[in-house]
Amino acid sequence: MALETITEKKVLIKGNYAIANAAVMAGCQCYFGYPITPQSEIGEFMSGKMQELGRGYVSAESELAAINMVIGACSTGVKAMTSSSSCAVALMQEGLSYACTDELPVVLISVMRGGPGLGNIYPSQGDYNQTLKGGGNGDYKMIVLAPSNVQECFDLTYKAFYLAHKYKNPTVLLADGFLGQMMEPVEMKEYPYPEIDNSAWCLTGAKGRDGRVIRSYGPLAEDRCEFLENLFGKYKQIEENEVEWEEHNTEDADILLVSFGSTSRNVRTAAKICAEKGLKVGTLRPITLFPFPNKRLAELAQKVKKIITVEVNMGQMVNDVKLAVNGKVPVELIHKGVGTPPSPEEIVSQIEELV
Repeated sequence: MALETITEKKVLIKGNYAIANAAVMAGCQCYFGYPITPQSEIGEFMSGKMQELGRGYVSAESELAAINMVIGACSTGVKAMTSSSSCAVALMQEGLSYACTDELPVVLISVMRGGPGLGNIYPSQGDYNQTLKGGGNGDYKMIVLAPSNVQECFDLTYKAFYLAHKYKNPTVLLADGFLGQMMEPVEMKEYPYPEIDNSAWCLTGAKGRDGRVIRSYGPLAEDRCEFLENLFGKYKQIEENEVEWEEHNTEDADILLVSFGSTSRNVRTAAKICAEKGLKVGTLRPITLFPFPNKRLAELAQKVKKIITVEVNMGQMVNDVKLAVNGKVPVELIHKGVGTPPSPEEIVSQIEELV
């Protein structure tokens, strides 16, 4: 289907294809990737569409090569991205650390699968820590967006490109195999964000101007300390301006359910069932995992009696929730290690046990 046609329609589309279409429509000029399930359709789509549009596409020899190709492209100020999954994203961690310290607008699509190690192709949320805490060296943060449906896979891919360039900071769309493979109706609107002028810093050849250098190495400790203070000043600005979440029925809730991504769909249904049983249950879904909605969670902790996180991992986001509420209220965990999220009925049953 031609790009010009698909932008005019609401279409039934798989999550991976929604992400790929959004990347193209956002103006992605270069894609570098290496196939791995459950996100291989992104690279497959880009291999045809990018060449059709006369843009850059390389099927890299490895994930290490792919992330470094993205770094090179982003240093020229263009919109560039890669996509991968879990154990393969682990191979990119050094490059992501370099991209953060070089302050480059790298966009990474991470479609999580089961782990640890090679694991399996089933959906998972086990890469929360990998993405938010950083597998590379040093102090750095990436902006992380977490869609819960295919429409958001599309919309947040747009936002990933915008935020990456606005803040000169690597930005991750953190989806999972469930979202990557499911099909839902998606309205494909035009890219809604203003274009960012990168001309003041990008490497385009020094003809007619002074030369520029983008590098991560800093030999003097005092200079490095100053750089890190400035870098974390930027992160504070991101936290103040870009945090986003969705909440429901929190006004008089006794219990607050916190979840992200596809798991939140079952959590919303579970909350409705709880309401029918007379339980006052509200929900909060972080849309940005960094920045995390710490302030809002702290406010809600003053009102609710218990917070329960629901995750498809062994308990990762729960630790950030505990930090946010700072002991003001008990925080419990409902989880499943890997696969489809706990069903609404399973969540309700465990809530009843916990309360």
